[in-house]
Amino acid sequence: MHSFNIVGASRRSFLKTAASATAFATFAGCQSRKVYGPNERINLACCGIGCQGGNDINALMNTGMFNIVALCDTQMGAKHTEAILKKYPKVPRFHDFRVMLDKMDNQIDAITAGVPDHTHFPICMQAMAMGKGVYVEKPLAHTFQECNLLIKAEKKHKVACQMGNQGHSGPNYYQFRAMVEAGMMDNVVKMDAHMTKGRRWHKWNAQVPTKGMNWDQWLNKADDMPKEMDWNTWLGQNQFHEFKTDYINGDWRCWFDFGNGALGDWGAHIMDSVHEFLDLGMPEEVKLEMIKGHNDYVFPMSSTLNFKFPARGKKRPAMDIVWSEGIGNVPELPPGYHNTKSTGSDAPPSGGSGNEVKSMAPGKIIYRADGVSFKGNSHGSTLSVVKNQNESKASAMPEYEQKQPNHYKDFGLGVRGEKKCNSRFAVGGELSKILCLGCIAQRVRTSYKFDRKHEEITDNKLANQLLKGAPPRKGWEQYYKV
Repeated sequence: MHSFNIVGASRRSFLKTAASATAFATFAGCQSRKVYGPNERINLACCGIGCQGGNDINALMNTGMFNIVALCDTQMGAKHTEAILKKYPKVPRFHDFRVMLDKMDNQIDAITAGVPDHTHFPICMQAMAMGKGVYVEKPLAHTFQECNLLIKAEKKHKVACQMGNQGHSGPNYYQFRAMVEAGMMDNVVKMDAHMTKGRRWHKWNAQVPTKGMNWDQWLNKADDMPKEMDWNTWLGQNQFHEFKTDYINGDWRCWFDFGNGALGDWGAHIMDSVHEFLDLGMPEEVKLEMIKGHNDYVFPMSSTLNFKFPARGKKRPAMDIVWSEGIGNVPELPPGYHNTKSTGSDAPPSGGSGNEVKSMAPGKIIYRADGVSFKGNSHGSTLSVVKNQNESKASAMPEYEQKQPNHYKDFGLGVRGEKKCNSRFAVGGELSKILCLGCIAQRVRTSYKFDRKHEEITDNKLANQLLKGAPPRKGWEQYYKV
């Protein structure tokens, strides 16, 4: 396994610049919960204001529950930040979340973190320690250890936290819970979770991004940095890397050092209700069944992972979640799949077997031991019973709660102390730990056993080390203490 090289001269220059930056804000003890008036809005500071971060800002503001008091982005002023900047021209602006939280502590009730996967962790850790509510995009964190620390911090600081798998407050959430309560999800033995469409990132396959260079040459040659980029803060706790245009603007997702790949991107939208309501916990084995288009730096273009969970009582036998990603990597589809209406787009009618379908909408197929199966898409899409010879064995779909608050309003209600957030870190963090386990299997390109009790990978030393990942850069160690 190779890792990114640190060039001595560049590293010395970088550390000199970092040392002259504003000092880190000191963690404060958790503030007492604020009592809100009937029409009082929550003061919101936003970290990451373009792309999905911008979408989160707009969605939170649409609830009517928030008031934006600060904007923060490591590329403040870049094209993808312009829409939010024009919308809130008088709101204070920052490049560094630490400076923002330090200077505006008493004016902030909650924050958003719509930033690359690797910097979810320090932003959330500091905000929680300062008593702020946190809305952070999925997956919760970049490593298994970071997920555990965030779960622990949420419990300690008693602040409202929400991971941004928006469907976890949608119809699928309430329908699936009702199906479990009605006994319809007893004896589930398998779920196929699939994301077989193309991606808006990961354009290099397994090749060096720049022709005529090998990996060492490419990694150690810095690109021209945009004038608005705060590279120190963008890197966060990661060890120093030369600036590369191919790391930023969404492309970070495909690099092992910055993102969690297609699994981190979509797994939290597809596996969420099954994981929570079937009490899956951690798998006891992660099997890598197929992998293509891979190297030591980026996630594979295609892979199949089998997460194997033990039985959980008499009604919940051992169960597999099989994750299929990559164009053409379509799971075998049950008879009647194409004849069953869904609540959203799904695989086009093919008139043949699943192997003839090259791409299908991200989603899931759930199998019971008695042969009944259910199909559904991603996010908040509800499930349908697949119409086949076993249809008579399935009872009518149960009624479920309608017109519930969406994920953003659910967060607002959590900050106000009116309910627990649906995807609080104790829920979303446990799911994200599974996603991290899958990312490790993709990185080491092998299967492994997992000790659920001690949370250790028992048969692969390198994989076990990746539960923690690389040590934090000097000056960022404080975030790893709760």
